Amino acid sequence: MAWQNCAMQRRAILTGLPLALALPRAAFAADYASFLYRLRSRALADGIPSGVVSQALNGLTAPNPTVLKLDHHQPEFTETFATYSSHVLNATRIANGQAKYADTRSLLAAITSRFGVAAGSMLGIWGLETNYGASQGDFYVIDALATLAWDRNSSYFAREAVKAMQIIASGDAPVGQLTGSYAGAMGQPQFMPSVYLSTAISFSGHGAPDIWHSNADALASMANYLVKAGWRAGQPASEPVYAHLASADGTGRAHVRTLDYWLNLGVQRLPGAVPLPSDTPAALILPDGVQGQAFLAYHNFYVIRRYNPSDFYALATDALGRAILA
Repeated sequence: MAWQNCAMQRRAILTGLPLALALPRAAFAADYASFLYRLRSRALADGIPSGVVSQALNGLTAPNPTVLKLDHHQPEFTETFATYSSHVLNATRIANGQAKYADTRSLLAAITSRFGVAAGSMLGIWGLETNYGASQGDFYVIDALATLAWDRNSSYFAREAVKAMQIIASGDAPVGQLTGSYAGAMGQPQFMPSVYLSTAISFSGHGAPDIWHSNADALASMANYLVKAGWRAGQPASEPVYAHLASADGTGRAHVRTLDYWLNLGVQRLPGAVPLPSDTPAALILPDGVQGQAFLAYHNFYVIRRYNPSDFYALATDALGRAILA
């Protein structure tokens, strides 16, 4: 995964572990085996066959130190959007995206026809999440999820570990295929196991979804996620605009007005902007204040934030898609 962010339903906010899985903090170092026993019991209670549980937990004897290190030393993201976008919208990522688009143009057109999700938005998310599938992460996700569940006292990560076992039990993927980020996000779309089970699809309609190796399944599953989150076909997510304002008051994603309102305020759309009705709901986003770039954000901007709850991320995915298709 290109960079780690907790994301609502995919990488949900953490909650306390139920009493059945809770461990005294002082005993953590000695009790990982006890935690795994409790996790095993929970998986069995949820109907996971004992053979699958044993296979899934085989070789897990201690928390993964690399997962702990990465989780405990996540950087503080205090950079401006201008700095952030210069990192994620670099020339290499754009060039790789253009090459990927050339290879998958027909596939993307077919997915857009079926789901209504624009190719640029899919390319932007694909590029930021895993560099178009090249950087999916190589952690065994049940190891990572168990480590995080134990260390954080997290019912969320414990539940995701059991969901990963359910993927194995259903025959969708073997143990060795369940690889991903240190936070347990899997495959090219970086889905958590529960999201894989609810949202991943086989684009051909045959066999289990393979979001690790199949571009068709990965992109279709990504589009399916966005549609389930409320995507509106034919509408942009955001667009750069010119806005010369004295103050940022009344701007931001919480302040939704109409497109006509912003145009009457002096905001100017740029040449080539998609024609939209004057009453289209929109918010004006000034990520770096009145002296920085300006964007109009529409309904699909909020849908992308369901994928990752960051304004920077939602703006950057759109910007990357535009750069690739320019």
